[in-house]
Amino acid sequence: MSSPRSGGSAPATIRVLVTGGTFDKEYDEVRGRLFFEDTHLPEMLKLGRCRLAVEVRTVMMVDSLEMTEDDRQLIVANCLRSSESRIVVTHGTDTMVQTAVALARGLEGSGKTVVLTGAMIPFAFGSSDGLFNLGSALSFVQVLPPGVYVAMNGRVFAWDNVRKNRELGVFEALE
Repeated sequence: MSSPRSGGSAPATIRVLVTGGTFDKEYDEVRGRLFFEDTHLPEMLKLGRCRLAVEVRTVMMVDSLEMTEDDRQLIVANCLRSSESRIVVTHGTDTMVQTAVALARGLEGSGKTVVLTGAMIPFAFGSSDGLFNLGSALSFVQVLPPGVYVAMNGRVFAWDNVRKNRELGVFEALE
């Protein structure tokens, strides 16, 4: 067994699947609207001084309120095709739980650990919770057993025991 100081063997690569959501929204000052351009994930990983082996793939750039069941099945398919067993999915918070349900059903028995995360405030705004949530998700995905989870604001929830409390703007356990 190697000590943390020695570094030990290289950890397995973590796949990050980008689906859009508030994480990656930009603000158009002229039109006063939010829109998508490109993912901020590489910049966020660099800013967070991430030293993990991470492979980022953009699956889609959509607001989760506009996400369809076909979109969810595309996310499931990308997880199934991934050679990595540890996967983080960046996602809009409004329908994150619905996607977690689709992933849990579609990945049952696959041996994969999938953690969904997002942000309430766009990263581009500078005061986003996204960087913290991404770091938490990357940590959780390394230590959780196979299954599907939602990680927000330093907490992690099983896919079937979470909801977004829209009044408080937080994720919480059902029980």
